[in-house]
Amino acid sequence: MKDPHIAVIGLGYVGLPLAVEFARKYKTFGFDINSGRIGELNQGNDHTLEVSTEKLKEVLADCSQPKGLYCTNDLERIKDSTIYIVTVPTPVDRNNRPDLTPLYKASETVGKVLKRGDIVIYESTVYPGVTEDECVPVLEKVSGLKFNTDFFAGYSPERINPGDKEHTVSKIKKITSGSTPEAAETVDQLYKSIIVAGTHKASSIKVAEAAKVIENSQRDINIAFVNELAKIFNKLHIDTADVLEAAGTKWNFLKFKPGLVGGHCIGVDPYYLAQKAQEAGYHPEIILAGRRMNDGMGAYVAHEVVKQMVKKDIKVKGAKVLVLGITFKENCPDVRNTKVVDILNALKEYETDMTIFDPWADPAEVKHEYGWDALKNLPEVKEYDAIILAVSHNEFKNLDLNNICKKNHVIYDVKGVLDRNMVDARL
Repeated sequence: MKDPHIAVIGLGYVGLPLAVEFARKYKTFGFDINSGRIGELNQGNDHTLEVSTEKLKEVLADCSQPKGLYCTNDLERIKDSTIYIVTVPTPVDRNNRPDLTPLYKASETVGKVLKRGDIVIYESTVYPGVTEDECVPVLEKVSGLKFNTDFFAGYSPERINPGDKEHTVSKIKKITSGSTPEAAETVDQLYKSIIVAGTHKASSIKVAEAAKVIENSQRDINIAFVNELAKIFNKLHIDTADVLEAAGTKWNFLKFKPGLVGGHCIGVDPYYLAQKAQEAGYHPEIILAGRRMNDGMGAYVAHEVVKQMVKKDIKVKGAKVLVLGITFKENCPDVRNTKVVDILNALKEYETDMTIFDPWADPAEVKHEYGWDALKNLPEVKEYDAIILAVSHNEFKNLDLNNICKKNHVIYDVKGVLDRNMVDARL
């Protein structure tokens, strides 16, 4: 496609970095229904910290320019685009069932401006079949156009790793696909023009969808295995980190570590694959077993902390507990699907007095999403009965934890980054 005009729908952790890369070469519109987000970006600020102010301002431009990024929440501004790329979230509901509502709404939005010859590319993680069986019918209904005659579709799954400044969007190999051989080639060439790491053109959209959803399912299962090992070795009074270090001396041993598995991908994607499998009449055992194991780790950590407190004759009810970190991963402000909340909810049942300290998290977002108060600065109180290092932000590694605890206290290291001589237990 010559001189494509691109519209990226959704300017979050995935959409914004992608839009910035395209804007270096093409006229690119970033569309988001959140007017506050649009205002922030047009000022050159990204609260997700995925794109620096310097890099964002480098590509921001007005519509008279032949290339650059134009952020808007006005649908009329994107109607002349020829490529629409949908990068909205695909969460699960409270029962862990896939929630395609954001995808449906984004498809309705695109359908209102879709024209003959346009291509709609989806990047959101889904189970096989969603693009063609769920999204395309919405596009057809709203636009009145016919699929693979008037317009075409593609699927190129996102592989963004929030907070990772090394493996950025252009440096990660991209899977591409299209609804016809011609569309597949166009989509592949489009991404190849900005992805330094290259592309892999899948044989079909469903293959590309399946490839994405198993990437994170595989990681989830491997982490679940190590989490189970941690539980076993804890009962055997063996240090899990020592065992993994020893086993890791073999060249083909997979070096996963135990921990909380949250975020927008690994903690969600297996449920999408499981849903499709069940619809096809197959009950996935290993995938769901891994999910159950990982979903239970927050409560497990909380109960282990309580056990350590009881051993030291520390009164649990009313105990002052400092939780370090509430984001889903280190050195990143992303709190989506964080499993630290499971630790908090479990300790709440013991009526402990908890303080959450996280210099990366947005307190307003934490309050809105989870109902907990998070502090960006460490309180002056130095009388904690227990400290849980839940997220290994760099800021926590230099804290003198013993100096802010009572003489008789418990320190639990979820991430295994503290000096083992100063901790009572670790995952």
